[in-house]
Formats: sequence, structure tokens, C-alpha cells
Amino acid sequence: MTENNPTAEGASYAVAGVDIEAGDRAVELISPHAQRATRPEVRGGLGGFAGLFALGKYREPLLAAGSDGVGTKLAVAQAMDKHDTIGIDLVAMCVDDLVVCGAEPLFLQDYIAIGKVIPEHVADIVSGIAEGCVQAGCALLGGETAEHPGVMEETHYDVSATAVGVVEADEVLGPERVRAGDIIIAMKSSGLHSNGYSLARHVLLERAGLALDAYMEEFERTLGEELLEPTKIYTKDCLALAAECEVRTFCHVTGGGLAGNLSRVIPEGLVADINRGTWTPGQIFRTIQKLGTVALAEMEKTFNMGVGMLAVVSPHDRDRALAMLAARHVEAWEVGSVRTAADEKEDKVVMKGIHPGF
Repeated sequence: MTENNPTAEGASYAVAGVDIEAGDRAVELISPHAQRATRPEVRGGLGGFAGLFALGKYREPLLAAGSDGVGTKLAVAQAMDKHDTIGIDLVAMCVDDLVVCGAEPLFLQDYIAIGKVIPEHVADIVSGIAEGCVQAGCALLGGETAEHPGVMEETHYDVSATAVGVVEADEVLGPERVRAGDIIIAMKSSGLHSNGYSLARHVLLERAGLALDAYMEEFERTLGEELLEPTKIYTKDCLALAAECEVRTFCHVTGGGLAGNLSRVIPEGLVADINRGTWTPGQIFRTIQKLGTVALAEMEKTFNMGVGMLAVVSPHDRDRALAMLAARHVEAWEVGSVRTAADEKEDKVVMKGIHPGF
């Protein structure tokens, strides 16, 4: 029989590694950010067991939902101890998937798994999520922060989110609307966005031995700052375009690259011809390709190569669509067109030409 030790600390959640008071403090710091990212349809306040949202009046509404994370871009944020932009990436990855089918994002809920709750870090993360929601026009309806001692290192965390949107049934965009002769418009990315970071880190940090805090003239800032450039959110621009132009579908260029993602919205029997000669990928892509001697095919299936979103539009709305995007300060250009396939074995997306200066 074991005798009790009167000086031993009794078992508790805190001793096990979970700090409930730190969690409560994090909620206090989060509140102003969550209140900033709202919409009139939100019902109730922060802290309930479920978020409530009034759907409103629609003829035949279809709900659209998408979940995502930001991959190993988190490793850069954690290494730099900079946590206030990664939330923008998280929102972008979710809401820009929804808008592909024409859905307006209504609200988002986040999930943060963290080794140890440091309230200020959590607040920084959520501040970025709130900013992303503001940019997308959706509400931050709620979320969860889970402390995982013994599973994750104290300074490590992972983030994910689910966004929910709505679109009228007769306004759903998709492959079935695409026709031969349609024009494909590219919208410039802000950088790597949130894909390809495992390869980028391998080339830049491991093979080239560069430091995240090293100033690089080609970027006019440190490497870490370049890698943490937030993902551009195209949601409002795409919705505005769909409201005024005959848009067939959009294509969010994420993992798998331009060709891999565009092939998902091109129907059988049609082919999208993409002309590389219409744009030069940004400096970050050129630096990775040069330092890692990465083949073009590998670059194109890993990175967005400077194109974050594509719009497939009716040919008679080409000029109007480009003018609208220019007015909204979105750098865009005609990157290709859709044609009938020469035979059933032809790829849905054909990349032609070479990038100037690449």
C-alpha cells in the first residue's frame, strides 16, 4: 500500500498541461476581432454553444460548404513568431472555393489546435481570421481553440475552418455552363498563397540554406516576409463579376496548380488552351525554380505560378469582365480560351508557349 505524500501536488487539469484560465483570457482577447467580422443575419453573441445565422429569403437556396487549412505555411509563421496573417490565408482557402460555384460566403467557423494556449498568440491568429472574413464579406460565427499538451509542442499549432455559403439553384456556376469559344481570364496571385510550402521550404531553407530573416533584394524584404504574404481573397470580386457578366464558372488555383484545377471545371469534349506567354510568374516562383533547379512541370503542378483565380466567361463579355476587374484594382488578363477537343484522348487543359523572362 502506497502512503499519501502530503507535499505532492494533487492531480489537476493544469498539472496535466491544460490552462483553463489562459483559455478564458484568449476568449477575452478574441472578442473584439470576432465582433468586427459580422453580418446583419448573425443571431446571438460570442460564447454560445452554437452560432446562429438567419438564412434570409431565397427562391431555391442551395447551401455550399467547404473546409480547409493552410498546410505547412504554418511552419514559417511559427518560426518567425508572426501569427497575425495566417488567418487570412485560412479564410481565403475556404471562401474562394465556395465562390467557384457562385456561392456567397455567409459565415465561417474556425478550429485552432495548439500545444499551449498563449492568449496573445491565439488573439493574433483570430485577428487574421477576422480580417479575412471582413475581406470576404462573411461573418466569423464561432470556433474552437483546443489545447493539446503532450500531443503538440507548446509553440506549435494547426488551424482549419469551415465556410458556409448560399447560391440560388438556377444560378449555380460549373462545368455544364462552359462552351467552346469561351474566354479564360486570369487574376494575379499575391504570391505562393497557401500551397507548395513543403517544396518551397525544402529549396529555400534546406537546399539553399537561406534564413527567414535574411533581407533579399529581389523581394525588397526578408524571405520570411515574402513567404508570409497573405493569400489574396477574390470572393467579392468574383461575385461582382458574376452579377454583371455572363460567367460560366470560376477556378480557384490551389494545390495541383493551374492545369490541375482548371481541368475540374472543363467538361468532357472541350479543351482549355492556356498561353504561358501572357504573363511572367512573380519573383518568388523564379527564385524557387532557379535555386532548386525545379523542372517547369513540377513548378506548374505544385504552385499557382502567379495566377490565383480564373474566370471562364462568355466571349461577348470579355472586355466588360476585364474592365470590371481593373476598376476593382484586380490585375487580370486573358490567358486562354475554350475549344472543342480534337479527340477524346486530348487533355482538358493544354499549356502552350513559354513565360517571358522565366
